[in-house]
Amino acid sequence: AGHLDSWDLGTGATDDGAGVAVSMEVANLIQKLKLRPKRTIRVVAWMNEENGLAGGKTYAKDHEKEIANHFAAMETDGGAGHPLGITFGPKPEIKFLLDPVARILRESGAGILNFNENAGGADISPLTKKGVPGFSPIQDGRTYFNYHHTAADTLDKIVPRELAENAAVVAVTAYALANMEMELPRGR
Repeated sequence: AGHLDSWDLGTGATDDGAGVAVSMEVANLIQKLKLRPKRTIRVVAWMNEENGLAGGKTYAKDHEKEIANHFAAMETDGGAGHPLGITFGPKPEIKFLLDPVARILRESGAGILNFNENAGGADISPLTKKGVPGFSPIQDGRTYFNYHHTAADTLDKIVPRELAENAAVVAVTAYALANMEMELPRGR
């Protein structure tokens, strides 16, 4: 998932149009490769993250009876810099399940696995607070805050190759999660 709302001053290309583009490309890649995941992979373009999380909160409320069926949630909300790995939570034991994914991602320089009890992002936090395991790509953010919430947050700041790298890393991770045999340890 990613979110579509922008800050007053800019168009929201890095925050977070890039996250929406990555999420949409993940679905496109999985379809083009004719992959058939065991679980549904849902693409969500959240709204109103910057002003109260209304999209994430409404989704969690509307799907409250289905929360137990949400295997994992992943959010890309760190721009579009080169991906370095995956942050995961809420339990450190998830690392063992992600090690095979990290081995695949290492070839592209994205093999870091970082545990964070509150992993994910703002938009998926209503789900992770209900125990759904959260994930997000770790991205090179050296220039992210040069543009974040400024008038300079425009499409020309997105490097297409790095956006494609993010989509590949998120696609590999999402597909692996959708096909895991073991249940992920849940939080709360």
